[in-house]
Amino acid sequence: MAQATDAARTVILTVDDDPGVSRAIARDLRRRYGGGYRVVRAESGESALDALRELKLRGDLVAVILADYRMPQMNGIEFLEQALAVYPGARRVLLTAYADTNAAIDAINVVDLDHYLLKPWDPPEEKLYPVVDDLLTAWRSSDHRPVAATKVVGHRWSARSSSVREFLARNQVPYRWYSSDEPEGRRLLAAAGADDRRLPLVITPDGTALVEPDAPGLAAHVGLATTPAADFYDLVVIGGGPAGLGAAVYGASEGLRTVLVERSATGGQAGQSSRIENYLGFPDGVSGGQLTERARRQASRFGAEILTAREVTGLEANGAARVVRFSDGTEVAAHSVILATGVSYRQLPAPGCEDLTGRGVYYGSSLTEASSCEDQDVYVVGGANSAGQAAVFLARGAKSVTLLVRGESPAATMSYYLIQQIEEAPNITVRPRTVVDAAHGAEHLERLTLRDAVTGGTEVVDAQWLFVFIGAAPLTDWLDGTVLRDEHGFILAGPDLTPDGRPPAAWDLDRPPYHLETNVPGVFVAGDARARSAKRVASAVGEGAMAVMLVHRYLEQS
Repeated sequence: MAQATDAARTVILTVDDDPGVSRAIARDLRRRYGGGYRVVRAESGESALDALRELKLRGDLVAVILADYRMPQMNGIEFLEQALAVYPGARRVLLTAYADTNAAIDAINVVDLDHYLLKPWDPPEEKLYPVVDDLLTAWRSSDHRPVAATKVVGHRWSARSSSVREFLARNQVPYRWYSSDEPEGRRLLAAAGADDRRLPLVITPDGTALVEPDAPGLAAHVGLATTPAADFYDLVVIGGGPAGLGAAVYGASEGLRTVLVERSATGGQAGQSSRIENYLGFPDGVSGGQLTERARRQASRFGAEILTAREVTGLEANGAARVVRFSDGTEVAAHSVILATGVSYRQLPAPGCEDLTGRGVYYGSSLTEASSCEDQDVYVVGGANSAGQAAVFLARGAKSVTLLVRGESPAATMSYYLIQQIEEAPNITVRPRTVVDAAHGAEHLERLTLRDAVTGGTEVVDAQWLFVFIGAAPLTDWLDGTVLRDEHGFILAGPDLTPDGRPPAAWDLDRPPYHLETNVPGVFVAGDARARSAKRVASAVGEGAMAVMLVHRYLEQS
């Protein structure tokens, strides 16, 4: 059990209007943390705020606040928003019922929520203590000073504004959103000397105003690392999805000087998932964002560097070094490289979709937009797990969700547990043999033309929200001429390189390539970018770990 590092007893505060629940969670917290922390409980938002103000006046520290969502007069989100002004450094947890997870997702941007915990939390050893342990560790690593939030001013239907919000959310950067049509948004624009013709405007915690920032510039100003600390490493991991994060964790934990390079945000497609329910060790499921953030913290704790918003454009072998080149002309070298670039969703070729991307048409879950879909009619395109997870998640708040599947049914490509959930959801409709033929709208998406893939008949439906999960395009074009790929762009490795038993061309080693090794010695591949990979989170993490084992073998023989 971790102990508080401050001389004065530090507080864990819990508030729940149900006296029985309030006593139960306080009892469980005292049993685990009573030796190093003072557990304070309250039975209303107002009394909890009074307690926080009294603690503030006494100079006490508050490490974690756990608040029930469903409380009269002041719900958990409203309470946490006011508590944020008193103890901005405290870690915040919302206690919710399963039906209230939408509210918890909304709270991420409203109160910079650190975690939401489903009730009941029995047994606490599995469901409560690991969460609080992580939050206390994170709190102790900070300096407990108020953290000013980044402000984003944009237009509701601006593709660039949507992109910036998604970038910040996926990189766990707290921010507050202001519409340019609202008084506070206009005030911020005026203060920055900007206007609503160039959006979004991002105001960083130190007061710097960024107009229409690109990802690298934004990352550098909100505290994300973008520049490598060294010129040479033992291992460069390219890509921050489950395979890349797995490789970074195992590489750094086993003593390799490791740097992970991600072009956008860690997590990859899995990081955008609203709920992953078939990953080992999470019987109640886990969001992609939660899994990603834990893996990212774990990799950092072991000493791995994580660079964000750095696009890799080239790879070459220079003697024993493997040189990775960035889009800005800089480079970094290493003894070995693991390619974990993952895949991206294919773009819908239908007319109108490109122009409306970010303005009603979204690729991936785009969780920052999910709260706006409440009581709306939503369309989801795709027949695999990502589409199914999004449909189930969106159905919790949407009026209706229509899942458009090109084939006869999603049964061939979607996990059975998701098919069951979709069948049990009263507001989800599956339309097989249906494709999007066109998207229509001026400022934002307004209608879709749907086509029967068999008969060719079409139908126009009203729609403001379309989430697309089709196909998997590997992000490997930049490897052309260096690393061998199959006809679809997936990277060949190990036995796939030598189907006839002969080594690949230009292979100058006595041994054949290792299982995950490409045609370039010392360059390995893991996860979805590999040809014939399983396209599952668990297998990607496993391949990341296996690739590190093979890196060790390569380094020992070099």
